[in-house]
Parts: sequence; structure tokens; C-alpha cells
Amino acid sequence: MKHIVIYTLLLFSVAQCSNELVFEEESFQKTTSLPCKEDCPSISVKIPVANAVPIVADSINKKVFSVLKEIIYFGEKPYTAKDYNGLLNSFIGSYEKLQKDFPEDKFGWEADIQGSVKYQSDAVLNIEIKHYTYTGGAHGYQGLRSLLFDPSTGKSISNDALFNDKAAFKAFAEKKFRAKYKIPANKSINSTGLMFEKEKFQLPQNIFYSDKGLLLYYNSYEAASYADGPKELLLSYTEVNDYLQLR
Repeated sequence: MKHIVIYTLLLFSVAQCSNELVFEEESFQKTTSLPCKEDCPSISVKIPVANAVPIVADSINKKVFSVLKEIIYFGEKPYTAKDYNGLLNSFIGSYEKLQKDFPEDKFGWEADIQGSVKYQSDAVLNIEIKHYTYTGGAHGYQGLRSLLFDPSTGKSISNDALFNDKAAFKAFAEKKFRAKYKIPANKSINSTGLMFEKEKFQLPQNIFYSDKGLLLYYNSYEAASYADGPKELLLSYTEVNDYLQLR
């Protein structure tokens, strides 16, 4: 029995001394309590929650939650919820208030958010948030969000901090983008129907690290119409290593 106690204490000590982040998936669901026959308004969230390194994990978890508050809301301002259950309750509460105010109208609300650890190295932690929300109208809104962190501190990493020469990388990426989407080098970047602001190529708001390479991901409306869908460009690390500050 004494040996078992000692072994358990050793395992606990190793876990305490480890600086490696551990992620556990947590799930949250909420469905309206109002009567409905089918496709009842609901919201589902699955999200990776960091632990094992308290200060670092807390920083990451707070950032992830703040981003979900930007995604899950109805009205002019994000909800004031302090946790995921409160956030889901606020979303369904907005639906129920609207339904009670306008009982003759039909509102088929829906939200589905799924987060995952996309990539993890000593220098970069990348969490992907895949989201879809519908609160009325012709169609819902869906997209991907890339959250980049320093795994040693839990602090967010900006896209600018990824590159040792952002301008050079941008020029390289534009050539690759034009080649993929068959846009002539001597024509405007929007000459084939894209919608880049001010007729100039821009890097996307969301850049992902993956096992296959660096993914430049343009959500709907960022570079093209909703009908044309998102645009993406995957660049192998062999191609981009010289531009990357972090890997």
C-alpha cells in the first residue's frame, strides 16, 4: 500500500512540474423552452479548454471566451455573460423575447460553434473556431476564426508578429493567390470578380498553422461575395519558412 501511495505522489509531482498545456473539450447546449414542433431554436458549443498551467491556461481561456462573445450575440452589443452557460442563456433569451414580442412571426434561430486545437509547437499554439449562426434573414453567417497564442505565456500573437518581413511575404502570397485563382498579373486583383478593398490584395484576417503548411483563409465577404464563398491558399512550410518569424 505504501508503494502505491509513493507512486501516486510521484505522478502528481511530475504533473505539477510539467509546463505542457493540456486541453479538454467542454460542451454546452441550450434549446428554447417555448413550444415548437420541429427545428427548435438551439445553440451548441464545443470548445477546447486549457488547463495544467494555470496562468497560461487562464489567459488562453479568457481570450477564447471573448471571441465567442463576438460571435454569439443578437443586437447592437455583445452579451455581458461571464461564462458559457450564461452566453447560451442570453442567446436563447434573445430569441424568446423576440418570439413573445412578435408571436405571429417565425424565427428559426440556430448556432453551432466548434473549437479545436489546430496546431501546437514550442513557439505557436493555434486554436480554430468554426462557427455558424442564424438569427433570421436569407441565410446564416458562417466562418472560421484563427486564434494564435504563445504557448509559454498564453498571450495572443498578432498576424504581424508571424513574419520577419510582412511586405515581402504579402507580395509572395499575392503571386500564389493570383496563380491559384487565375488572375492575370497585369490586371486588378478584382478583375475576375473578387472584392478586395481598394482593389488591392490583402492578407486575410485569419491565418492558420497546420501540419501541411500555412493556410491563408478569407471568410465570406472578406475577398468575395457570400455566393462565391470563402477563399483559401495553402502554402507549404518549404515555401514560407524564410518569411516566418515563428514556427
